[in-house]
This record gives sequence, C-alpha cells and structure tokens, in this order.
Amino acid sequence: MPIPCCAREFPDRSDESVQVQPFEENGYLARIDLNPTVPHCSLASLIGLCLRGKIQKNVVERIKLDIVIAEGKHSTEEEINKQINDKERVAAALENPNLKEMFDSCIRDEE
Repeated sequence: MPIPCCAREFPDRSDESVQVQPFEENGYLARIDLNPTVPHCSLASLIGLCLRGKIQKNVVERIKLDIVIAEGKHSTEEEINKQINDKERVAAALENPNLKEMFDSCIRDEE
C-alpha cells in the first residue's frame, strides 16, 4: 500500500495492525502495530523511526501517530515503543550521523 498523502486517504478502519479514527477537531489518530520478524530484531527501532518519518513527511493533515511493537512480539518492545513515540528520543536518535543517513535513505521519495 503506498503511503497516503493526506489523512483522508487512510480508510477509517480497524484491523490487526492499523487503526485510524477521527481525533479532536479536524485531526486523526492513527495507531500502527509493528510485528517484527523475530523477537530480537535489531532493526525494529529503525523501522519504526522510518515509518514515523515517512508518514509525517507525507501526511499533510493533523495526525496523532502512535507506532508500537505488537504486544509480545519483541524482547524489548517497551523500550522500542518509548523510543519511536517520544519526540525528544526521536530527535536524539537522529543526531547520530550514521542513523540519520539510514533514516534519510529510507524515507527518501523515489524519483
């Protein structure tokens, strides 16, 4: 599924991994549950950060975005959830030049 350019392109839906619903005035609440391939996936944080970055870059409307590791699917899910949903932690992570380079590469729009 391509990344939507506005929140209206998210269907109002609730399934196992994506829930989108109206939130406050003219906004949306989106929750995305990530399901890592293995319980010790070392890329889970990076995947969550990239997903957050790509959605925030492309969705032009107000959206409250919660990205979480699906319950019981990762050995450090609580730490990862804090990392990818806290603005200060996201900003601190992206101060790392190597991580920032990978992040930029992942969210770059293809020409």
